[in-house]
Amino acid sequence: MAKYTGPKCRLCRREGEKLYLKGEKCYTDKCAIEKRPYPPGEAGQSRRRQSEYGLQLREKQKVRRTYGVMERQFRRYYQEASRRKGNTGELLLQLLERRLDNIVFRMGFANSRSESRQVIRHNQILVNGKRVNIPSYQVRAGDEVTVVEGARNQGRIQWAAQRSEDLGRPEWLEVDGDHYKGTVKALPARSDLSPSINEHLIVELYSK
Repeated sequence: MAKYTGPKCRLCRREGEKLYLKGEKCYTDKCAIEKRPYPPGEAGQSRRRQSEYGLQLREKQKVRRTYGVMERQFRRYYQEASRRKGNTGELLLQLLERRLDNIVFRMGFANSRSESRQVIRHNQILVNGKRVNIPSYQVRAGDEVTVVEGARNQGRIQWAAQRSEDLGRPEWLEVDGDHYKGTVKALPARSDLSPSINEHLIVELYSK
């Protein structure tokens, strides 16, 4: 499946909730879903009953778009989660949360996950003191993530850090905003993640 290059706000409207794909804009009244809280297209405002498969597909698309992964990669995450012992849906979300681009975003060093991927690819992130430029890198409990010193004066990183300080950060992360570094205290539990995600629908979709 090709990379999506269209309007990101269109994806939020299609899924019916904010996916925080546009960074700063998502926190203002300019957010498209605030102005037009219905799916895009001519039939967007019509009420249509979704089938069971439709609900499962929409949930999978919502999660995939939230974390910014393509279809084939998302399926690999599901297959990895299904091979492990435990709740497949929760393990799937945990694998997605452990991506380095998500960790950098959650720590407040980027305004969105897409911006986080850019920061990582530009060699501006250290993991345990070593440069890592792979957004999908799986971070483990105890790992320390740091913004390189030369990138700390960038306006976008400073704004993201301030916004994150105001909004608060996940409890499973410990962040030193003054020194632009953070530690993964523990892997996220289901209670730490978004309650709007219904991972059981995704499991049902791939179990067919």
